[in-house]
Amino acid sequence: MDFATLVGLFGAVGIISAAILMDSEASAFINIPSILVVLGGTMAVLLVKFPLRSVLNAVKVALNAFSEKAPEPRGLIERTVELSAVVRKEGLLALESQDVPNEFYRKGLRLCADGLEPQFVRKVLSTDMSLALNRHKSGQEIFRAVGETAPAMGMIGTLIGLVQMLTVMEDPSSIGPAMAVALLTTLYGAIIANVIANPIADKLKLRMRQEKLTKSLIIEGINAIQDSRNPRVVAELLQTYLPTKEQGSGRQAQGARGFAKATA
Repeated sequence: MDFATLVGLFGAVGIISAAILMDSEASAFINIPSILVVLGGTMAVLLVKFPLRSVLNAVKVALNAFSEKAPEPRGLIERTVELSAVVRKEGLLALESQDVPNEFYRKGLRLCADGLEPQFVRKVLSTDMSLALNRHKSGQEIFRAVGETAPAMGMIGTLIGLVQMLTVMEDPSSIGPAMAVALLTTLYGAIIANVIANPIADKLKLRMRQEKLTKSLIIEGINAIQDSRNPRVVAELLQTYLPTKEQGSGRQAQGARGFAKATA
C-alpha cells in the first residue's frame, strides 16, 4: 500500500473541508443539480472519448496508484546474479526449482527452463511488457481526460446558473444565492480535476515508468542467464538500471554476494 497517495488525497480533502466548515455551513456547498452536471456530464463525455469497457475498468486501474507492486531493483539484481551462478553450475533445467516473487520473472524462468531460444524468450517477454504498459497508459489517459473534462463541465454548469440568475434580476435578494449556486459547479470541477483525477493520472504515469524499468531489467537478466554469463558480468550489466549515485557503490560486492549465495 502506498500511504503517500492516501495521505495526500485525504490531506487535500481534509484541508478543503476545514476551510469550508470554518466560516460556513457544509450545506451551503451542496447542490444536487451542480453535482449532476459535473459528474454526469463528465461521465457522458468519457463514454464519447473511450470504449465502455475502458471506462468501467478505470477504477480497477486507479488502484495501481494506491499500491506499490514494483519490486526493488537491487533485490532483482541480486536474485538474477544468484540464478546466473546456478545456471553456470547446474544448467538451465535447474531454474525449474527456483522461486522468485515476481510473476513476470517466473514466466521468464519457465520459458528458459523449457529450452526455448533466447530471441523467442525476449520477444515473448517484450510483447508482454508492451501490452501491460498499453493497458496502464489507457487508464492514465482516462483519468487525464477526467481532469480536463470536469472543469469544463463545471464552467458549463456555472454558465447555466448565470443565465438562470439573470432571469430573476428583478429580485435583488435572489442574486447572491443564485451566484453562489452557479459557482459551485466550477468548484466541483476544480476539486475533481486537481485533487483526484490529475494526481491519480500522474501517479499512474509514475507506476508505468517503474513497471517498464522493472520488466526491462528482468528481460535483460533473463537474457544474461540464458547466455550463461559470469555472475559478476551480470551484476555489472544490470547495475545500469539503478540510479547513477547507486551504481558505483557496491558494484563488485553485488556480484560477490550473489555468487556466494548461489554456491553456498
